[in-house]
Amino acid sequence: MTQPTSAPADLSPELVAAAAESKAWPFEEARKIVKRYEGGDWPAAVLFETGYGPSGLPHIGTFGEVARTTMVRHAFRVLTEDKVPTRLLCFSDDLDGMRKIPDSVPDRTALEPYLHMPLTAVPNPFGGEHGSFGHHNNAMLRRFLDTFGFDYEFASATDYYRSGRFDDILRRVAERYDAIMDIMLPTLGEERRATYSPFLPISPKTGRVLYVPMKKVDAENATITFDEDGEETTLPVTGGNVKLQWKPDFGARWAALGVDFEMFGKDHGPNMGVYDRICEALGGRAPEHFVYELFLDENGQKISKSKGNGLTIDEWLTYAPTESLALYMFQRPRQAKKLYFDVIPRAVDEYYQFLAAYPKQDWKERLGNPVWHIHSGNPPAIELPVSFALLLNLVSASNAHDKGVLWGFISRHASGVTPESHPELDRLTEYAIRYFDDFVKPTKVFRAADEVEAAALQALADTLAVLPSDADGEAIQNAALDVARGIERYQDHKKKSPTGGPGVSVAFFQMIYQVLIGQERGPRFGSFAALYGIDNTRALIDKALKGELLAKPA
Repeated sequence: MTQPTSAPADLSPELVAAAAESKAWPFEEARKIVKRYEGGDWPAAVLFETGYGPSGLPHIGTFGEVARTTMVRHAFRVLTEDKVPTRLLCFSDDLDGMRKIPDSVPDRTALEPYLHMPLTAVPNPFGGEHGSFGHHNNAMLRRFLDTFGFDYEFASATDYYRSGRFDDILRRVAERYDAIMDIMLPTLGEERRATYSPFLPISPKTGRVLYVPMKKVDAENATITFDEDGEETTLPVTGGNVKLQWKPDFGARWAALGVDFEMFGKDHGPNMGVYDRICEALGGRAPEHFVYELFLDENGQKISKSKGNGLTIDEWLTYAPTESLALYMFQRPRQAKKLYFDVIPRAVDEYYQFLAAYPKQDWKERLGNPVWHIHSGNPPAIELPVSFALLLNLVSASNAHDKGVLWGFISRHASGVTPESHPELDRLTEYAIRYFDDFVKPTKVFRAADEVEAAALQALADTLAVLPSDADGEAIQNAALDVARGIERYQDHKKKSPTGGPGVSVAFFQMIYQVLIGQERGPRFGSFAALYGIDNTRALIDKALKGELLAKPA
């Protein structure tokens, strides 16, 4: 996956013209930013921002926000012919208090004394060089973003508040305190309204982030006065002595930094208007927004950093290339999608299918092709003679535990294809073995063939025996279809065969995979048998008919 660190790869007139009309969502969002400055002067740099709450380890949704924002940024650069400077700021809310202990930490009880402390003041439960929980999680985020080569700047709320970079906006919040309260109070319940303040003092006694009502807000001196354990305390709002509640913090940050574009998940959608109004009340201009749907785990629950449910970044990359993850982020961002291990194989194969289609497309089609956005306009030329789904089934049938076995089949099937000539395919063989061992193998359930199925499989073996040993996938698939058409159980009268008779039910191929592979489904049978080899496929059928596969542990 390549991200823009210099000028876009191609700014031909054809590309720029197609970009102006493209319906791809990154271009639709980029056009909002172009319109934002229509008839006016451009800023020194258009600022794209993403936010990160380091209350837990970064998850895939965190990466997705940066990847998607980068796609919009690149689309904007093409629309403006790269004449307008841009920046991407990844902002970590690491001064937030730790309101609950994440489930994902190794020793939850060790963190109990640090509840409500700023995340950068909570000891690092993972040990190592990073002194706090917040710094550790920030480092994990940066490590991953750096691995992908994202062009970004990292910002820490702790640093911004304590260094004085937010002092001016904090003074303005004190000056316009009543206006901020007028925006916030109608959004709160009666009990919360009674004690609410946009300012959260950081206790000079305990270091905790305090949720306490204000006794006085002194705009002239930029101080707040509150009670802590019965003792009246006055603090300046500057210098890192306070932070803002999360809704005012959004709007104040936008106003302070001049943010032009920020996307966020649907859970922030209802508050978007509040953020905007606070930004405007503080003299800023609300940025352009893009609200995306949330990722769900396999049970349909929202993925949460603190719960640690769903997939982690590292887990996805254990079983699939980075580009497949970027594709999953690009596709249907406004549609809720489950994000768990079962989605990986399809994402891998779809990525390479889009990549194969790209050279044959015109500019309009290319700009709608995810790989253009994933690779910032410069997709690589990669030939992949074997799909990931086929590799998984090859591992299953051959019981391969190292890629050398797989390459024996691949090289015999595709002349001249070697690990050296096709390094991308070589990489996929490693992923396929890992994925199979961890997710497919434990769920494999072979079943015995009944009388009709046994006869069908024997007929299939006999038919394969008369085919040339180097028959291609299409010839094998057609031979299998011919077998199925002669068996009443597998005739589908709603379909028509090329000769006008009934078509073949999908139940025929489902049976093949259930009996031979121990799985509910698989790739196109002809392609699998061509790769595995006709003799090996016939031997597999023979083992199934003798019951030998049933005796083997999955």
